[in-house]
Amino acid sequence: MSAAFLLTALVIVATPGTGALFTIGTGLARGARASTLAAFACTLGTLPHLVAAITGLAAVLQASGVAFAIIKYAGVAYLLYLAWTTWRDKGSLSLDRETEPTSAWALVSTGITLNLLNPKLTIFFFAFLPQFVPAGEGAVLAMLGLSAVFMALTFVVFAAYGALAAGLRNQVLSRPRMLVTMRKIFAATFVALAGRLAVQSR
Repeated sequence: MSAAFLLTALVIVATPGTGALFTIGTGLARGARASTLAAFACTLGTLPHLVAAITGLAAVLQASGVAFAIIKYAGVAYLLYLAWTTWRDKGSLSLDRETEPTSAWALVSTGITLNLLNPKLTIFFFAFLPQFVPAGEGAVLAMLGLSAVFMALTFVVFAAYGALAAGLRNQVLSRPRMLVTMRKIFAATFVALAGRLAVQSR
């Protein structure tokens, strides 16, 4: 495994996106345990993209404008849904002192869906990982190994984001105005991410 792969993968993972934002919001809203679960869910959400890349489905997405557009706009719609529920204080990112109403399944399904509906992640696995995979019979195993490292980095970095957010939770909860501001910032950020995804091309 090359240092170039580790460095590039770390930069990609550490760059805040929808998964990191979801984990941070969960840490603020629900605490460290929930944010760790959210990080795990986002990591699980990369598995379908890995499978797609290995089986060649990513090539179909890359070649078919219709297939890519369907997944892309489904992702846009989901981000807008998260923005709406967050703004209305009814979603999994609502900031309150109650930690029970949001079930583990709700956190996991949201985290997985966020990454599942991100077609760019499929293209990433298809275009990025092969650059570090040697040609030959062991290519698939090598790709699985690198993917496992990428997923481990994803979990560790996202869990760290969530833990930092959870550490600030009490300070945020003690300031009602900050609660409203944070919730609206998250909602606006989801809208911005949806807009960015909508204009992206393959």
